[in-house]
Amino acid sequence: MNHALILPILLPLITGAGQLLFYQAPFPLQRLLGFASTFWLVLLGIWCLLVAGGGEHLIYHAGDWPAPFGIVLVLDRLSAVMLALTAVLGLCCLIYASGGTDQRGAHFHALFQFQLAGLNGAFLTGDLFNLFVFFEILLIASYALLLHGGGRARSRAGLHYVIINLAGSALFLIALGTLYGLTGTLNMADLALRVAEAPAEDAPLLAAASLILLVVFGIKAAILPLLFWLPRAYSAASAPVAALFAIMTKVGIYAILRVFLLVFALGETPVAATAWGWLWPLALLTLALGGVGVLGSDSLRTLTAYLVILSVGTLLATISLVTPAALGAALFYLIHSTGMAAVFFLLADLLGQQREEGYDRFSATGPIGHRWVLGTLFFIAGIAMAGLPPFGGFVSKAWILQASAAEPQGLWLWGILLASALLVIIAISRTGSSWFWRPGDMARPYPLRAGLLTLVAIMVGLNGALAAFGEPVMGYLELTAEQLLDPHAYIDAVLPEARAAGQEVSP
Repeated sequence: MNHALILPILLPLITGAGQLLFYQAPFPLQRLLGFASTFWLVLLGIWCLLVAGGGEHLIYHAGDWPAPFGIVLVLDRLSAVMLALTAVLGLCCLIYASGGTDQRGAHFHALFQFQLAGLNGAFLTGDLFNLFVFFEILLIASYALLLHGGGRARSRAGLHYVIINLAGSALFLIALGTLYGLTGTLNMADLALRVAEAPAEDAPLLAAASLILLVVFGIKAAILPLLFWLPRAYSAASAPVAALFAIMTKVGIYAILRVFLLVFALGETPVAATAWGWLWPLALLTLALGGVGVLGSDSLRTLTAYLVILSVGTLLATISLVTPAALGAALFYLIHSTGMAAVFFLLADLLGQQREEGYDRFSATGPIGHRWVLGTLFFIAGIAMAGLPPFGGFVSKAWILQASAAEPQGLWLWGILLASALLVIIAISRTGSSWFWRPGDMARPYPLRAGLLTLVAIMVGLNGALAAFGEPVMGYLELTAEQLLDPHAYIDAVLPEARAAGQEVSP
């Protein structure tokens, strides 16, 4: 069973390498290989959810080298949730891309598989250096995917995207070097013990390393003031690539949760307290800026990019409360917001294909083909995105508000979260009314691809299913939050000899 744990990384890597080796093969074969690999990732994601649901940590020692000396992969409930979400999102995006987007440039399917391998590796690794390695794999693939199809706008956005992430990678290495120099290890479980037992004179350097890591993960998650690359990059990418990128900011959120609630969370004076103090105000500012950006957007793709930023602010503000209820609510909202952001990126492309001018820009006034079909889908998706019943957004926001009601910061979160939700409703309503409340259709509408339309409708339906099965999902995510707040269980699973030796520290 343990050997299956490496498959979410190994399967897309082998598939991507094969697609590069046989890049001159017919496109149907390339698509078939990509679809088969991603479908198996969905099955592996379901298996991971079932295995991790028992509460145990599944450990894989690469090369049979014991931790902390070798590479270790760790599966718990949080990583299982992220693996399953990535696989389902990846399958939907790949199906949409097979409608023709994948033929606009070279090596799309291989890059797509490498992107999935990097994402899965980041969610599974139990070592900070290998987290850096998987970050680089997914980032290199994302650089090329962003430029897929070419064009001036993508080149400019790609340049900014590369520069900011290269700076983040350099800072990541500085933080890793500092931690390794102070502790002699980068295994997360071992590092947690060594950081907690570090002498007082090392505390300033450990705090500095934690703050640098917060900046690095903040770049990935798009926290203010490190977010201004995101709207241009996401709005320039092709629709399926932008939809896949909806999970990219959540990698930063995952890294913050994993590192700061494990590596820096132990001891009488946790190192995480220094960085955690910055998280709350930055999250609220990110949330507020996302709401303003949504209202001021000039296209549906830009609006969706700011919705991603708004979701990051909401997640970080909720996470900063550090309670099981708040963390469970944040994870529920993470699933909802990732899926609906992907829906809106794909929906923007469907709408743009039915306009004679302006693509998805709000300033254009031309008619839209198949107005009633697309208008109905946009209306339902808008309700789900805005957080209205009966969709997952309503359940997640209600849970967040309930979890924060008794907290000292709850009043601030209530006010900004409700105000930003109102701005989202206004922006989506304005978009829908300007596009669809017009008499008549195009004289000769462009062909509407029923398969792609059905795919987007199914993705919206999955959000409704998330709300319909909200109770068992909530139960799983509450257990996930409790497991995340118990770092000793993680450490005992990775380093059982530390427990046998009586090596204990205060949580």
